[in-house]
Amino acid sequence: MHLLALNPTDSVTEGFLPAAARLGLAVTLLTDQPEAHERAYARHAAHGGRLPAALDVAACDVRDFREVISRIAAAPDGGRPPRAVFTNSDHLQTQAALAAAYFGLPGKDWRAALRTKNKAELRRALAVAGADTIWSAELGTGDDPSTLAALDAPFPCVVKPREGVASEDVVLVADAAELVRSCHGIRAHRPDAALVIEEYLDGELRTLETLGDGHTLHVLGAFRTDISPFPHFIEERLHLLPHPPPQPHTEQVLSQLRALGVGFGACHTEYVVQGDRARLIEVNYRAIGDQCDLVLAELLGIPLFEHILRTHLGEPLPADLGARTDGRVRMEYVMADRPGRLVAAPAASVTERGGIRLDYRPLRDIGEDHPLYRTNRDFLGVLRATGTDQRRIDAAVTEFLASHRWEIAS
Repeated sequence: MHLLALNPTDSVTEGFLPAAARLGLAVTLLTDQPEAHERAYARHAAHGGRLPAALDVAACDVRDFREVISRIAAAPDGGRPPRAVFTNSDHLQTQAALAAAYFGLPGKDWRAALRTKNKAELRRALAVAGADTIWSAELGTGDDPSTLAALDAPFPCVVKPREGVASEDVVLVADAAELVRSCHGIRAHRPDAALVIEEYLDGELRTLETLGDGHTLHVLGAFRTDISPFPHFIEERLHLLPHPPPQPHTEQVLSQLRALGVGFGACHTEYVVQGDRARLIEVNYRAIGDQCDLVLAELLGIPLFEHILRTHLGEPLPADLGARTDGRVRMEYVMADRPGRLVAAPAASVTERGGIRLDYRPLRDIGEDHPLYRTNRDFLGVLRATGTDQRRIDAAVTEFLASHRWEIAS
């Protein structure tokens, strides 16, 4: 299997690579950051983590599908074709899909991968299909943000990079002057970024997690998401909703995914509830991240990462995954509220009491100095609280947060 990646992630290090090892796969990991991956996997192995027996980390310009195809074709494997091309990166879905198609392998439709990554194209595709229409506009690469002063937008509206991730540079703006100012601000550090301006969709934010093989599509679960105060949109905590996820919203989201051509492998969809309507925010054609996928696999009691990889190996999914439905989870992200150096924070810990399991993972080392990003890069740590009683889970999280401290020195 050829796996494409940018920076190392917990999803790959703790999820997909151990799953590949359990499936007996040899893995060639293509990345533009090979040294970072080597370090991450050495740490993982040193702490008893499992990796494929045959794991080759190779340098490659993975953002360029032509380089990916060339690198795979030139692999010293005796002329044998690759078995699978896979990625869990938001940025590399189209490249992986094109490479899989080139070699005649199972994979996502590259057009669906592109239209979900490109937020302007996502809105156009939904409107053309009659699935949903919201007001939106696009500021192309090289276009002057000052031209937006005359835009007849339904304020407040949201500004976001067209191909952005993790709520980075996603801002709620109140009027035309703020819109122009925000776009200039984003362009100051993303000079080539195309931007999307769209109407703000008010309502409870939820996710839908799905897994398909191109024929069968399973709903794995749904989360309710709490976000930071405006003008930013940083995920602060997630609660797993009771199974099955509420209707009619779930079926509406599935219908919109079908209109986009989504249905192969894992997909993480964010949407807002407005009465009986589900309004899509964005579609991330990969597994949910920030350790939610690791918790979901644990909670459902299924080999989730193996299932995802098997779809890319051409194996059909079972009609019934045999997943548990009684589990509950709260993901609590401890965030930096200022720039500076982290001088105090709790160590990693796992405790179990009264049927509640608390698993705390630091995401920033003591002594690290960072600016304030206004994204998930501000996370200092993540607390994974699981059990079957939501009230007891919430109480345990409250107690944990009150009994520990995180301190940042300016």
